[in-house]
Amino acid sequence: MNVIIVEDEKPAARLLQRKLDKLGIATATMLHSVEEAIQWFSSNAHPDLIFLDIQLSDGLSFEIFDAVPINSAVIFTTAYDEYALRAFKLNSIDYLLKPIDEDELEAAVRKYRERAPQPQNLSLDFEQIKRMLVNPAEKAYKKRFTIKMGQHLKMINIEDVECFFSENKGTYLHTYDNRDYLLDCTLEQLENELDPSEFYRVSRKFIIPMKAIKDIVVYTNSRLKVILPTYKDDEVIVSRERVNDFREWLG
Repeated sequence: MNVIIVEDEKPAARLLQRKLDKLGIATATMLHSVEEAIQWFSSNAHPDLIFLDIQLSDGLSFEIFDAVPINSAVIFTTAYDEYALRAFKLNSIDYLLKPIDEDELEAAVRKYRERAPQPQNLSLDFEQIKRMLVNPAEKAYKKRFTIKMGQHLKMINIEDVECFFSENKGTYLHTYDNRDYLLDCTLEQLENELDPSEFYRVSRKFIIPMKAIKDIVVYTNSRLKVILPTYKDDEVIVSRERVNDFREWLG
């Protein structure tokens, strides 16, 4: 299988490459911009499969298809919410929601392989997809949460959130006054509602805001431990595969 990755964030591209390596899939090359991709596709044999980010540093990746006819199969890697992703389903495109889960990645590759004997046909309505996408610069992120407490509703502003965490199949909001509130959503759903420049999912269990980081300590197995102001119930560990991306996020 001949695979390439088109992703403007180099740490994310390397992370995806490592996950593909675990599946025994070698990556032929990595491209990081619309311009670079157009030049590459114009002068090289096209791959069997493309892992394609939506928002690249110099524009939407759909511009690549406008410039060069491509017949490769595509798996989109995206941070867009479920409303935009409906477009991909309508067009029979597979997609992976960032951060990419290894089990979902394996399932997507399996899906491709099951369809591989059939001729690939990218008769995709990219204009429809673009219309359904929200420009990240214009996206309205979550500003507050409404918590039901008995017969009362409590409003919690995003500035008061020290972290989000999952426990016993529940998702909780932890505030700077050291209180926990149960939310009616998952961490995956929260990721799409939070400003990615301010919040980062350090592991499967935690999403933290940058301003809540009190200290960062080198931990075992090349991981990092984040110290928060009041949350002490469990260690907040940056998983090893996210360390490089976490450092990039910190700037």
